[in-house]
Amino acid sequence: MTKAGTALTLIQNIIDFILHIDEHLVEIIKNFGGWSYGILFLIVFVETGIVIFPFLPGDSLLFASGALAAVGAFNITLLCIVFFIAAVLGDTVNYHIGRKVGTTITPGSLIGKLINQDKMTKAEAFFNKHGGKTIVIARFMPFIRTFIPFVAGASRMNYRYFLIYNVVGALIWVGICTILGYYFGNIPIVKDNFSTVLLGIIFISVLPAIIGMVRGQLKKG
Repeated sequence: MTKAGTALTLIQNIIDFILHIDEHLVEIIKNFGGWSYGILFLIVFVETGIVIFPFLPGDSLLFASGALAAVGAFNITLLCIVFFIAAVLGDTVNYHIGRKVGTTITPGSLIGKLINQDKMTKAEAFFNKHGGKTIVIARFMPFIRTFIPFVAGASRMNYRYFLIYNVVGALIWVGICTILGYYFGNIPIVKDNFSTVLLGIIFISVLPAIIGMVRGQLKKG
């Protein structure tokens, strides 16, 4: 298989996992039992902590996990704790990576090639505009939330200042997304249209970035 074919297959698998994440989570629970919490921890940790993996599920994973917790598949309290710790640690690692190597990365370097430069540029502009509160806001913005801690580190943002926003943002993000899934994920109309609901969640998450981009283009025009 060619590199293009392999990449396409990977993209298709990721899209399938996101759109049918409830079904895949059920399979994970069947195969791994209590270790499923560890798998969820790793997904959130990598999505928030490793700047080259912004495509992993975030909001949809929390929502779907919350819905499964409502039917007894997960303990909702333990689930929220696992997600919260993963989110805080992920952003912390991402911050320190950015602080360590952020200013030395060039587009032509190996890491530079792996990082989506367009998304990185948007994250930098968003961070420069909104400052520290960006870390909280970005929690609800796929792709952007993976780059913001890296940008904060590269910008030498005070770590204690960063940590406060990191903890607050993680608490709000995990609380809202997981609890919404817990209380609304099993309503018949939601359950029967779960993929559509997840697409709606993703669309709402990226809407602020789209609006910002349109406004930027209008100002240039």
